[in-house]
Amino acid sequence: MSHMPGLRRATPRQTEVMDLAGSLAAGFAARADADDGTAGFPYANHTELHQSGYLRLFLPERLGGGGANVFDMVLAQEILARGCASTALVAGMHFSLLGRVVDAGAYPEPVLADICATMARAGGTINNCVTEAELGSISRGGLPSMRAERAAGGWLLTGRKIFVTGAPVLRFLATAVVLPPSDAAPQGELVSALVEGGSPGLSVEPTWKGGLGLRACGNDDVVYERVFVPDARIVERLAIGGPRRPQGGSAWALPLAAGALGVGQAACDTATHYANNRVPAALGQPIGSQPHIQQWIGEMEVRLRAARAALHDTARACVAGEIPPEEMAAAVGAVKYLCSNAACAVTETALRVAGGFSMTRALPLERYFRDARGALFQPPQDDLALMLVGRTTLAAEKGRSGTPQ
Repeated sequence: MSHMPGLRRATPRQTEVMDLAGSLAAGFAARADADDGTAGFPYANHTELHQSGYLRLFLPERLGGGGANVFDMVLAQEILARGCASTALVAGMHFSLLGRVVDAGAYPEPVLADICATMARAGGTINNCVTEAELGSISRGGLPSMRAERAAGGWLLTGRKIFVTGAPVLRFLATAVVLPPSDAAPQGELVSALVEGGSPGLSVEPTWKGGLGLRACGNDDVVYERVFVPDARIVERLAIGGPRRPQGGSAWALPLAAGALGVGQAACDTATHYANNRVPAALGQPIGSQPHIQQWIGEMEVRLRAARAALHDTARACVAGEIPPEEMAAAVGAVKYLCSNAACAVTETALRVAGGFSMTRALPLERYFRDARGALFQPPQDDLALMLVGRTTLAAEKGRSGTPQ
């Protein structure tokens, strides 16, 4: 399961992380159908992620990590998602947030070191908690309704967040909240409050049961009832009404795209194995001998190769520092668009290859089909990704032609 199509030469570090991801994925795959069927949260998977050190691979050595770069983790995450897309999504969110924070220096170093040490000791992950029922997607702007009241040494948070991926195992919840007006911020401040999992007044409501796909990702509601967060863990402050934070992409969103591609690859592998081994009595030979089956498998393979080539090329360019900051959001958005749509197309074609059996739980194809759809609603969604690419392309043409900006 650690084989990576299209990767001709792997570094020792890449071989190490892919082998670890493959070993974990094999165990996850054995449990994935049961977890999907019961919509149960796969705690065993997350215990293994922690105990194996997988969640710390990408951190710099000063923070207790293995120093793996974003391309290394792209390779690992595609493999992990072949075993369990839900578990890979939780890990990908963890990498996406912390990777960006480390690269941008977005948290004070003592705070960053403290939360990393806590997760290394006690396990768990970190994720953003930003979406609210009335707010919609945070990527489309707007301010959260959650507010905070002053308390000795910190703040008390009250409210509810929805679609909190990995909620049952979050060690830290990076919670978007508005602080009241102050002399420094007359209209208040939008901040990220690093709430520790298990804090008094914090509870998880299992609202994700019965979701269409990614049923084991724990995409639940989190309720805050006067939950305390110390001043030191209020980070990424932004005065409302002041200059907006520059909108740029992060290379660390690429492992999430890799996870979507992993679902597509799992579907292609399953359909190909089925085609080589399914011998209907009326045919007397494997269905893979039929031209239309060969065409469908060819279509799947070509889509995966194209998306993977773009993913790997972009990840390599990020590691080499070849993508200017002003082009990063478009570069990452393009890859996310390609990978998520390839996964959706491939998982649909895989159903055609297996025919009626694909509609049953005898094969995991129906689960892959459902899980792939989840990538469509992770930011940037298709329209935003294409807008970013279009805007960047237009700006580049202006720069080349000398057209006034």
